[in-house]
Amino acid sequence: MNKRHIAYLACTAALTGSALGATPSAAAHGVHVVRPGQSIQKAVDAASPGDIVLLTAGTFRESVQVTTPGLTLRGVGRHTVIRPAAEKAAGTCAQDGNGICVVGTKDRNVENVTVASLTVTGFARSGVYSTHTDRLTVRNVTAVENAVWGIAQEMSVRGVFKENTARNNGDAGVFLANAVKAELGATDTRGALVAHNRLEGNRIGVTVRRLRNLTVAGNGISGNCAGVFVVGDENKPKAGALTVRDNRVVSNNRSCPANSRLEALQGSGIVVTGAEDTLVTRNVVRDNAGNSSLSGGIVLFKSFVGSANERNRISGNTLSGNAPADLVNTDTATSNTFEGNTCQASKPAGLC
Repeated sequence: MNKRHIAYLACTAALTGSALGATPSAAAHGVHVVRPGQSIQKAVDAASPGDIVLLTAGTFRESVQVTTPGLTLRGVGRHTVIRPAAEKAAGTCAQDGNGICVVGTKDRNVENVTVASLTVTGFARSGVYSTHTDRLTVRNVTAVENAVWGIAQEMSVRGVFKENTARNNGDAGVFLANAVKAELGATDTRGALVAHNRLEGNRIGVTVRRLRNLTVAGNGISGNCAGVFVVGDENKPKAGALTVRDNRVVSNNRSCPANSRLEALQGSGIVVTGAEDTLVTRNVVRDNAGNSSLSGGIVLFKSFVGSANERNRISGNTLSGNAPADLVNTDTATSNTFEGNTCQASKPAGLC
């Protein structure tokens, strides 16, 4: 987007506001242009529902918290870069170590916020973090080298995470959970979507923890320690009732040490642990190899608190070159099914 386009957007918003006898910030879809050296947070705080806060190319050093429904925070592509402030900054988002925070309340979700077309990098926790949201869209965001998660969400519904790049983050590139700290049963996301993202060099490409009713589809996932984790436990409702389909999960062979939640990871393609009624289908899973008990192409593993996988369906996937096997089932439950997969080896034998 060039300077003429930015000026045109701002001018159009001003003319619209003038025609209606209102200021641009009071009119629908007002545009607030922010340049490096100016405060994004001031523009966000001044914006009304439906407005656009448009960031030009360049580097911005701050954290930004969004609580206004219907707001769009948008850059002009990956050359709009948000980094931590040079000095300790005020505000909950910055103090928690996040770059962009979209935050509702326990009593009221913030609705229809969009974060798009920018880079967020170098934060001590997450590049983009959201909680208590409804219909949040995160699109064409590059989340790079953040210490924990690239893009993270909890306690939210109907989120869309599409066409992003999450690379070299300390934990998951995309992390979705019912609640980060509380031990609760799985929550219904009401159709959340993680689609067409590029997830590389993270500890885990995508983690879906204690959630139901969502889709992970069409993502390119490579070079992580593990590709996709669907995680449940003994809490009720149980995690699951979701779909992992049409992803390309290749060579996730980085070696990551154990942490407080997981053993050391290497060579895990798609792992389902402690979940039910999950469909894993039409994925290409190739060349994921390691020596962890979670290593392999598609792995069903009883959760670390002993919760079995139940009624999961692994069908129509194409697998090759994974080790110790393309399909691995270490669960004792008998209700999981493997059918129509193209593969070369399984543990136990006979799943291909």
